Amino acid sequence: MKVFSILLVALSFFTFSFNPCFSQEILNEKLDLMPWPKEITPNRNFTKLDENFTISMNQKGSRVYSAATKFLRNLANKTGVFINEGFPFYNRENATLSIVFKEVADLSINTDESYELVVENNKIELTANTDVGIVRGLSTLLQLIKSDGSNFVFEGFYIKDAPRFKWRGLMIDVSRHFQPVDLIKRNLDAMAFVKMNVFHWHLSDDQGFRIESKRYPKLHQLGSDGEYYTHEQIKDIVAYANNLGIRVIPEIDVPGHAAAILTAYPELGSNDTYNYSIVRNAGVFDPTLNPTKPEVYTFLDNLFKEVTPLFPDEYFHIGGDENEGKHWDANPEIQDFKKQHSLETNHDLQTYFNIKLEKILRKYGKKLVGWDEIRTPSMPKSAIIHSWRGKNEGFENGTLIPALKNGYHAILSNDYYIDRMLSVEHYYNCDPIANANLTKEEENRVLGGEVTMWSELVTPLTIDSRIWPRTAAIAERFWSPKHITNVENMRKRLKKVNHDLERIGLTHIRNIDVILRNISNNQDISALKTLSQISEPLKIYERNKDGIEYKTYSPFTLFADACSADAPDAYEFKKVVSAYKLNSNLSNTEKVLSFFNKWERGYFNFKQLHHSSNLVGLNSHYKNLTEVSVQLKKAIKSEKFSQKDKEKIDSLLTEIATPFVDVEIVIIDSLKSLSNHLNQKFGLK
Repeated sequence: MKVFSILLVALSFFTFSFNPCFSQEILNEKLDLMPWPKEITPNRNFTKLDENFTISMNQKGSRVYSAATKFLRNLANKTGVFINEGFPFYNRENATLSIVFKEVADLSINTDESYELVVENNKIELTANTDVGIVRGLSTLLQLIKSDGSNFVFEGFYIKDAPRFKWRGLMIDVSRHFQPVDLIKRNLDAMAFVKMNVFHWHLSDDQGFRIESKRYPKLHQLGSDGEYYTHEQIKDIVAYANNLGIRVIPEIDVPGHAAAILTAYPELGSNDTYNYSIVRNAGVFDPTLNPTKPEVYTFLDNLFKEVTPLFPDEYFHIGGDENEGKHWDANPEIQDFKKQHSLETNHDLQTYFNIKLEKILRKYGKKLVGWDEIRTPSMPKSAIIHSWRGKNEGFENGTLIPALKNGYHAILSNDYYIDRMLSVEHYYNCDPIANANLTKEEENRVLGGEVTMWSELVTPLTIDSRIWPRTAAIAERFWSPKHITNVENMRKRLKKVNHDLERIGLTHIRNIDVILRNISNNQDISALKTLSQISEPLKIYERNKDGIEYKTYSPFTLFADACSADAPDAYEFKKVVSAYKLNSNLSNTEKVLSFFNKWERGYFNFKQLHHSSNLVGLNSHYKNLTEVSVQLKKAIKSEKFSQKDKEKIDSLLTEIATPFVDVEIVIIDSLKSLSNHLNQKFGLK
């Protein structure tokens, strides 16, 4: 029976895995790997997973041992197979998975992350130059496990993989809303799963200074509302990230965005009469360090001397963005200083400040990273320009290209501001290099990119859902070859990866229900869930326009917080409408009608709920959507569709298109398209 079972597995995979002649398109369709490998070739083999699965390492290394152990746990949890050996061995013969690497890497920007993976007949070999490459390969191998309904097997492939860019980062802002240690760790796990390698930790801003300082204790005592990371917690997170092959780049933002620092030490500020306090709103504010005071540099020197040993990476981010210089302009002493030092503009003054910081950091073995405002002719070329305005007015007019042409290495974030709540398709279609007119040398200066998660509108309850799963698609843009751009295939693979991310600890799926239960006061949430699946939060900062409505302590457990940037039913409805317009056969018709039935049923259930203030704002749009559904169903069934019905639908769609409770229903274009199609069918104008 056992032999027969194995034979069935072999036959079930013969049509795909054992045919080495499959095109790239077929491979993309059949596999759910993300990010997609550099080279992948199917072979005629497979390895069955059973209780006797074992792992052997050729040498000791805590990074590989930890990754292999975690791999075994994830494998068991994913498949339900009771694996007898829960830990890897050293130099064990006849192990199922043989891991061979040459050296334990000291993490740096140039760490070799390449690997080769071969799945043969009941034998898997994973080789790499470094232990970090092994970590990356194990992530790929976990995604190769498949089920035929009764058994799990690793499909037969030869994979040779390496990243396209050196710097594949995620920035999490913990200043606007503090994010606890366990949250940081689960996001590091997710980063490693999709082969990201830089965690940019935005630790200070106007809303909070989040590092314990023993040299300047008022920073965390007065500037953090009691929410900060101790030295031991920072060391723990850095070590955790290191084990995953992830570098940690801290950011202390100066000279602007300094309200929290100046709340603790107002004597360092540029306005001696200003009442400095922690900022509670979003926006750009005036508090700025005074670059003419020697004590400011003494303070920063001492602070960096204390903080830099906590972060082993050679790079340190000093922010440097959005300094409007209002307090500088209003200070006569600063204006005199500018004249004395032939500094014509505030930008020149900030450059004076940045150069002093660069020297301080160099003294402690660090290279400076800063937002693109730091780029000036006198800034050392060792600095990395972090471009946040890179493509706003077109690629050539942004800040990335001039930095590259002036000899700087650069990172792009402008196109990856995940908090703008744009669709996964938008981010996926943005390439760090695109089709820019660059020489090969200039192109090589593009280190990669960073996803930026600013936290004005997120809390620990919601941040996972704002970062993931879209960041997995961006991670592919940073890792995979440039030609991997098929959006439909990416969406197919992302759907699978989305649940893998939940399995390894993210809360982005489950917490939607938590929020909806809170809104409904623990009533049945099915109706709310139905509406949330066609609704998306307002985009590009329209939700909190001008930063006035929400404060850091405002509720973020509202309907908008339960809606994602990629409403799943909106995407599916668009596809079924397109199919129906091409061919209104029974199958396509039923698919369209099923959505209308779902929304009608959802509103019926919604009306049964006891309506608190959290629900009242949803009623009108939900009701109008149901009325549109009824009218369009009637037309599809060819019962009747008059000019009056058409005008009513047009009016309702206009009302539904209006944003409400910080969201918008995003099926309007599909409904209009369907309505226009029916208008033509019935000969209406």
